[in-house]
Amino acid sequence: MVFSVAVAGASGYAGGELLRLLAGHPEFEVRTVTAHSNAGQRLIDVQPSLRSLAHLTLVDTTPQNLSGHDVVFVALPHGKSGEITAHLPAETLVVDCGADHRLVNSDDWAAFYGGDYFGAWTYGVPELPIGAGKQRDRLVGARRIAAPGCNASTVALALAPGIHAGVIEAQDLVAVLAVGPSGAGKSLKLPNLAAEILGSANPYAVGGTHRHIPEIVQSLRWAAAAGPADPTSAACASSPDATISFTPVIVPMSRGILATATARLVPGTSAAAVRAAWEDAYADEPFVHLLPDGHFPRTADVLGANTALIGLAVDEAAGRVVTITAIDNLVKGTAGAAIQSANIALGLTETLGLTMNGVAP
Repeated sequence: MVFSVAVAGASGYAGGELLRLLAGHPEFEVRTVTAHSNAGQRLIDVQPSLRSLAHLTLVDTTPQNLSGHDVVFVALPHGKSGEITAHLPAETLVVDCGADHRLVNSDDWAAFYGGDYFGAWTYGVPELPIGAGKQRDRLVGARRIAAPGCNASTVALALAPGIHAGVIEAQDLVAVLAVGPSGAGKSLKLPNLAAEILGSANPYAVGGTHRHIPEIVQSLRWAAAAGPADPTSAACASSPDATISFTPVIVPMSRGILATATARLVPGTSAAAVRAAWEDAYADEPFVHLLPDGHFPRTADVLGANTALIGLAVDEAAGRVVTITAIDNLVKGTAGAAIQSANIALGLTETLGLTMNGVAP
């Protein structure tokens, strides 16, 4: 069966990456692409790398243009997705790559985003440990999926196994991320101009203000919960919140995230038990790989791939676990996670249309 697909926000970076991956998916056929200011233009004029989709023309982003498809991927700024998706048919699989449906707690939304709260959808990080299972279990048959924030999923995947296994403490977490500016979107912004970032590393959203913080804390709370793999369960709701100091730094690479995340080691825990926690969590995962002891990833290793690579070490002197995680923010961080989650929801092979191989050099 071939599923008809529409992509809203097809002129942006996330929309373009969705289309690049969807063009090679054997069960998905892109039939409609939408935009706002670029509506009326040929897709190929806005996304010149997408040669196989040259026959498509961008149309206005309206519920009418998006309805009638089996699957709709939405790549719009926060506050815009919810306005559109509320009017789409219940039977349509809708995957939102924006922030509008990620947070369970409306107070978190008000504090970090503001504006209308549109409610939480099934979270699109299949590998995330939750209770006795993984988030993958919740995605089966879902018709509303919230793809993750790229920074949020990177840090959550880096730390969740240790919290889930009880070998690291959930308080006093620290994460510093080197990120490419494509994660900030395609709109013209002074801090992201080449003249501003070339030859420089620029921190932003310092001091607990980044919008992905409540999403990270939410995932780690789920990882700490016992019992059924249900993020809405009382066990998840009653799990203590993590505390994290989170600092992103824009660096001069167009795409990619290299996250250094550390946590206090639970007293008495051995280095072997720490490694076992991550090995147990990701041993059978096609797209999340724990590297051998003493090996650490580079962003170049995951360019274009739906892969997260994790290096792990124990700093005995500091009593902390150190993780280094590399992803492509536009693939595993956004579009790849969205398609992977859609595959699961539709009962397709999870890896369909996705690759674990990066592009090098």
